[in-house]
Amino acid sequence: MRLKEVIAQLEQFCPPQFAVSWDNSGLQVGRYNQDISRVCLAVDATSSVIAYAIENGADLLITHHPLLFSGLKTIHDRDFTGKRVIDLIRSDIACYAMHTNFDVMGMADAAADLIRLRDREVLEVTYEDDVSKEGIGRIGKLPEFMKLDDFAALVRDAFGLEQVRVYGDGNDAVITCAILPGSGKEEIDLAVAAGADVYVTGDMNHHAGIDAVEKGIAVIDAGHYGVEKLFVPYMKDYLRRELPVLEVITAPQGEPCRLV
Repeated sequence: MRLKEVIAQLEQFCPPQFAVSWDNSGLQVGRYNQDISRVCLAVDATSSVIAYAIENGADLLITHHPLLFSGLKTIHDRDFTGKRVIDLIRSDIACYAMHTNFDVMGMADAAADLIRLRDREVLEVTYEDDVSKEGIGRIGKLPEFMKLDDFAALVRDAFGLEQVRVYGDGNDAVITCAILPGSGKEEIDLAVAAGADVYVTGDMNHHAGIDAVEKGIAVIDAGHYGVEKLFVPYMKDYLRRELPVLEVITAPQGEPCRLV
């Protein structure tokens, strides 16, 4: 099928208007009329991911994070981003990103499902019209009161992680939970204002973590990649269900850092 037909399906699911203003979701590289038969999925369009897509004959690389965030004034192979663009074009591989529009329409509820969050609402409203309010993150209730450390273990296992970082007393009871996949330290006050006992997110730094505890909320840092990696199996299931004519492969990708 043509790339423009694939994009139409993706944007029916995650309309571009749901992306936040600073984002650059959508087609990064490609020809709208090119034929697409094999799709490669990944969280990031790294050099190794692009090499995998080339080696495995992909026509389209769909990622969560955009390859291009800001404008490029030059494109050449001495710049790693420029080289990625060149490699994609030379191999006739299109690249499409589903970032904050997917955060709003897919990621937030998928993450909330994994921790069994009920009675959920949007944590940060980023889009509103006469029909609905949509946004990133969710807040709701856990099935029962849990000790913080027990809930942290649940988060670790639910997202298939080796560990999570926890700010707060492990014996404290929690039941109202906010979750925001990706980088969520800027939304801590929203979680506090919404009455959350615990906040699950990524990219938490030292000061944000200890300040959150002072504000009366525990934090579980599951990592930026740790939560958002669910993009790949989610979209694999979606494409196989909605566009079965396409072959779907997934690039090998893991945590970008190691613990030594």
